[in-house]
Amino acid sequence: MYNKNIDNNTAISKEHEAYLKKIKQRNRMIVITQITILVVIFALWEIAGRLGWIDPFITSQPSRMIKTLHNLAREGQLFHHIYVTIMETIIGFVLGTVLGTVIAILLWWSDFAAKVLDPYLVILNSLPKVALGPVLIVWIGAGPSSIIAMALFISLVVTIISVLNGFLEVSPDKIKLLKTFGATKWQILQKVVLPASIPTIISALKINVGMSWVGVIVGEFLVSKAGLGYLIVYGGQVFKLDLVMASVLILAIAAALMYKGVAWLEKKYVKGRY
Repeated sequence: MYNKNIDNNTAISKEHEAYLKKIKQRNRMIVITQITILVVIFALWEIAGRLGWIDPFITSQPSRMIKTLHNLAREGQLFHHIYVTIMETIIGFVLGTVLGTVIAILLWWSDFAAKVLDPYLVILNSLPKVALGPVLIVWIGAGPSSIIAMALFISLVVTIISVLNGFLEVSPDKIKLLKTFGATKWQILQKVVLPASIPTIISALKINVGMSWVGVIVGEFLVSKAGLGYLIVYGGQVFKLDLVMASVLILAIAAALMYKGVAWLEKKYVKGRY
């Protein structure tokens, strides 16, 4: 009987190992397919430009973008512009997430304040924040502060609404149970609401990645002397579309890496926990 159980456990273990291997192979194929699609797109883009199917002056092409990036790096400007945009984005991203979560906690704490501010949050969320860019520049001044404020303003309201909704969706039965045992509101927040809302907060982080990049680039469009947004505007003004496309490419890579970082946090702290 003992040996039979060992054989059954071994068989289950081998089946599980085969299943995990199949999952890894599938994930590997997904990554390979994604890379292949990207390579094919850039290859077709380059070929179309060389054969005259498209006008390289208007659409640029990968070889011209690489040459432009090489010239910027040689002149010592490339990494400075990348650094400026990334730092502004990270600061706006962190501030938007932290302040949005704190305000959501305060609104959860006070049901009266939440009901009073609810219509204002809805209006601010539907308002095109880009339209307030010139106002922020006048209030704060032209410089990195106004750009960071733009990123903060765009991501703040979304964070408040999404995190607050996550708090309100926590099981009322769990909260009633803790209240029955005499738990304080702080204990309920600490022991039930925040732990249960971690997936919601991570989802807010994912949204804020895109929002922060939008805010920073829009801010750099309006007022900036450095950054990827500045390069895009400058390239468009002097008809250096190679510079525009190269800057957009760097922007896409940086945003993707930042999103991957948040996805890694989700995988490590959320999926492994729930």
